[in-house]
Amino acid sequence: METYDVIVIGAGPAGYVTAIRAAQLGQKTAIVDKQWLGGVCLNVGCIPSKALLRNAEIAHILRARGKDFGFSFENLALDYGAAVKRSRQVSDRLVKGIGFLMKKNNIAVHMGTASLTAKDAVAVTDKDGKVAELKARNIIVATGASALVPTEWKVDGEKVITYLEAITQEKLPKSAIIIGAGAIGVEFATIWNAYGAEVTLVEMLPRIVPLEDEEVSTELEKAFKKRGIQALVGHKVESVEATGTTNGGVQVTVSANGETKVLEAEQALVAIGFRPNSKGLGLEEVGVKISERGFIEIDEKMATNVPGIWTIGDVTGKLMLAHVGSAMGIVCAENIAGQETVTLDYEMMPRATYCQPQIASFGLSETQAKERGYTVKVGRFPFQANGKALGLGDYSGWVKIVVDEKYGEILGAAMIGPEVTELLPELTLARMLELTPAEIARNVHAHPTLSEVLMEAAHAAEGKAIHF
Repeated sequence: METYDVIVIGAGPAGYVTAIRAAQLGQKTAIVDKQWLGGVCLNVGCIPSKALLRNAEIAHILRARGKDFGFSFENLALDYGAAVKRSRQVSDRLVKGIGFLMKKNNIAVHMGTASLTAKDAVAVTDKDGKVAELKARNIIVATGASALVPTEWKVDGEKVITYLEAITQEKLPKSAIIIGAGAIGVEFATIWNAYGAEVTLVEMLPRIVPLEDEEVSTELEKAFKKRGIQALVGHKVESVEATGTTNGGVQVTVSANGETKVLEAEQALVAIGFRPNSKGLGLEEVGVKISERGFIEIDEKMATNVPGIWTIGDVTGKLMLAHVGSAMGIVCAENIAGQETVTLDYEMMPRATYCQPQIASFGLSETQAKERGYTVKVGRFPFQANGKALGLGDYSGWVKIVVDEKYGEILGAAMIGPEVTELLPELTLARMLELTPAEIARNVHAHPTLSEVLMEAAHAAEGKAIHF
């Protein structure tokens, strides 16, 4: 039986980052995964989807805005299959890089299905049925989450699909109904629409991207309408059925305000959320506390109620984002090694959605801040007054900084517009270092850059933007 200081179950962004940090801190470390190094994120999630979104951005410019830039085509051909192949190449390159990092840090890799046989023991069953027994002083569960699909909706992988099939299929659907208008829903709406597919979003809540600032939802819906993406908000899905209709292959029955209608398309993408991968690991048998919804309960150190068993990432339900899982993993490894570390504030974590226009946010929305009793002031600046955005020909949207009027504390921000996901770190760093908008405004920003919008929004929070 091989013995380690740390065994990490799950090799996604939470798991592999934890393994690297643990190894850096002198812990003899092993990592186990049943399918992939890099997990869902690198293989069939965050990374390949961003490659597809880059293709979609170019496709949209060529198809819809070529004349604006002086381009004209008699027979423009867009090869969606080539875009998917490029996304796989990007993914494969990064996955190989994770393998290199495991070797570099002397981390033992075990591919197979893991289950706890004791509080300090893990059995790993490989694809041939061979079982390896591993032992460790610390076991870290980083098994992530899977697509949530109601049992009555039969996913067949062709007509009714999840993100997994959507991101790997090389054929572009002529028409698609996307159920759920969160991050995955609006990103695939952006991709498929850019290539000419007819896309309808169906969202049960009153607005698309319902967890974002209300004004962001309004701005995105306006941009989507301009692109020809239909959004049915406040609509409940009653049924999803694969059919043999001439319009494609799926019928989605929706209802709103007492009325029912049937939508038809070639495919339906189910993107309504995720469920934790906490079953079948042997956690209950060793006494680990799991919530009714299946999330593993942890404290601020990432420790479960069972000494020596730790949990990080999506399976905790704290915030299902890859970068949050990685941050949790570093804190976990440092706590195990007895190193000084930090306590994470999940509410202040950055959130990014890569539709077009992009969305980025953190902390409290304006509405949330007011509901909590803050006297709020808001600094706002539009991209249409920014020289770099105008030069890019991409100037819809704005930046909004939410500030506590009494102390000048930055409570949160909401942004929608060009490359706002790249602008977010300045504001989250400012929040972490307890900077005020006045200090952001005084920080000289290079001209012309998109980041000047942050400076101008900070000036606006202090009373007056310069260029608006």
